Amino acid sequence: MRAFPIYMKSSAASERKIITLTTDFGYKDPFVGEMRGVILSINQSVNIIDITHGIEPHNIAEGAFVISSSYRYFPPGTIHIAVVDPGVGSGRRAIIMEADGHYFVGPDNGIFSYVMSFSARVKVTHITEEKYFLSKDSPTFHGRDVFAPAAAWLSRGIALKEFGCIIKDYGKSEMPEPEVNKDGISGEVIYIDGFGNAVTNIKKSDLSEFGGRFYVKVKGKKVGRVKNYSQASDNKLHYLINSSGYLELFVNMQSASKLCYISKGEKITILTKI
Repeated sequence: MRAFPIYMKSSAASERKIITLTTDFGYKDPFVGEMRGVILSINQSVNIIDITHGIEPHNIAEGAFVISSSYRYFPPGTIHIAVVDPGVGSGRRAIIMEADGHYFVGPDNGIFSYVMSFSARVKVTHITEEKYFLSKDSPTFHGRDVFAPAAAWLSRGIALKEFGCIIKDYGKSEMPEPEVNKDGISGEVIYIDGFGNAVTNIKKSDLSEFGGRFYVKVKGKKVGRVKNYSQASDNKLHYLINSSGYLELFVNMQSASKLCYISKGEKITILTKI
């Protein structure tokens, strides 16, 4: 293990910073606790917020959706660690991304792709300066040994340029986008939440040009629209526009995913009314 370097406190370091954690680690193992311990060993005044540790194991796309849906509800300057990292220990890079006034720390494997798509300006730094690592020999746990200490030092006011060089060839996965035309929209389910509700990649803004003159089909059947969950009093599949602005499929008080056999990738069709 490497001893951490000692720095004088700056005015930036004296501010109470926020670091969020999004991982696929779950809660059975001590991984999340160890990351928290490393962060607090470097900056005891930081506020650590768990977004979720229930990302499906190794599901980078799910992690990308969750972090992109969550970060905007935190104040500018928040540091977001996202670790869904099946390539840990390989040649994939560790990065800090600056976008929309927020910082994102994690593997260069596409986990920040949604954020990149929504951001007008993105700056990515490759973390190479080993003095900001807990351990340079970390074949299985970069969350604790690289990302947690880097985020903590960033919260202490260390400038981005101190961590490494800016890169342009960072990884960006192609996130599924709906196909929109004058006849309607073709989309798909991109996330199943803990209640079994199916969130699609079709946004409220995609539907606005049709002025309400459309209907939704899933598995070849029309789906009824409601404004909130309680308006669906039966056990049939319905849709609504959720609080994040996405078209969501649900069965009230039940799992739409299990009851209607809907999984990620399920195709959704929006057809304009004649």
